[in-house]
Formats: sequence, structure tokens, C-alpha cells
Amino acid sequence: MSRKITIRVFKHNPQSKISKPHFVSFEIDETPKMTLFVALSEIIAKYDADLSFDFVCRAGVCGSCAMLVNGKAKLACKTLTSHYKNGEIELMPLPVFKLIKDLSVDTNKWMNSVNKRIQNWLHTDKITQNSKLERRVEPQISQDVFELDRCIECGICIAACGVAIARADFVGAYGLNRIARYSTDPLDERTDDDFYKIVGDENGVYGCVSLMACELNCPKNLPLLSKIAFIRRKINAIKRTK
Repeated sequence: MSRKITIRVFKHNPQSKISKPHFVSFEIDETPKMTLFVALSEIIAKYDADLSFDFVCRAGVCGSCAMLVNGKAKLACKTLTSHYKNGEIELMPLPVFKLIKDLSVDTNKWMNSVNKRIQNWLHTDKITQNSKLERRVEPQISQDVFELDRCIECGICIAACGVAIARADFVGAYGLNRIARYSTDPLDERTDDDFYKIVGDENGVYGCVSLMACELNCPKNLPLLSKIAFIRRKINAIKRTK
């Protein structure tokens, strides 16, 4: 037998002069294995066609549907309503990122800014020749790089981080994870000194105070804390030589 659940949704359109931030509650019938994505889709279809939230893949791959669920950052498509035993769920947009409307935020602006700062691309002077074999990379190193590339840029690690919420210039676990990825990759020709110049300050690796929220909330279970520590050790070694 299905139960009734209540979903309290934040609503606000910053581009409307008459819109004010408020919550609207919807009571719906819970279905077996219902996710928040399904619940929100039902709300839009039956009760509020004006409600906005982001989604693309519905499989936990695109990262678009991240939002605050009872105060914790989660992916709507991977969060079951049955996990909330009292049947009451409150949804809010992710903090840090610019609000577009209701539960929809612009992660692209923040990500683009950080990507430029950390130079989020492979640095090499070598020219790829498609007619020749690729440069060999040891399987374990390749696997280590691939592990860090599993980040889906959902923004949850940033929204869950107290430092990122308080300080707009902090690159967060997302930025430091990308630095760890390139530091691990032998195809990237940057040195530890190059990475020190990028994130060797309080808006970089020294801004992290190990609150653990990034790793605890990451939907892909990336080893964010150990990789931040990895970068900090490398940069500390550079500092001692300066």
C-alpha cells in the first residue's frame, strides 16, 4: 500500500520583479522505488507546470539534478523518497551557484571560472600524430587518472563545503581534484612548482580545513580528501625549498 508524502519546494524567479522566495508544499502518492526526479516530474505534470529543476540523464551521470534535500546536497535522480521515513522532504537549490529559478542553478559560470584559474586542460608541447601509437602509460597510473576523471561536475562537493559557501574564490574539492588529476598524469608536462603557483594559497589547497563534507557527499565516492592531502604534501615540499 502506497503512502502519502509531502514535498516542500523552494520557489523563486530572480528575474521577476514580483517574485519573492517562498516554499510550496505538494502532497503526492509515493510509488515503489520513487526517486525525487520522478516525484518532481509528477508535481510538474499534475500540480505546477511552472516549477523548474534541472535534469538530463536521469542516471546519476550528468550531475544536473543536484539540489539540497532536507539540507543535504544530493542528486534527485538517485535519491529514493522511501529513505525519508516521516514522508516529509524539503527541497532547495544548491548554495554558492547563481540561482536561475526555483531548484535550477547555474553551475557553469562557477565551473568555468575555476577551470580557467586552474588551467583545466592537458599541458604539453607534443603534437599528437594519429598515424603513430600513443605514448604508453602504465595501467595503474592510467587507472588512477581515470578514477579522478569520474567527477560529473554536479557541484555537490562545493555546495556541501562550508569554506566554499563562505569564500567565493575558493576552488574547492572540485578544483583540487582536477589539479590532482593532472599532477598524476605523466602526459601533463607541468611541474609541482607550476601547480604551487596555481593553488598554493588560501583560495587553493590551504583553504581546505578538512571538514570532510565534500567526500562524504560526493555521489561518485571520489577519494577527495586523500587527493587534497596528496596535493598539499607536494606543495609543502615546494614551499620548503623557496
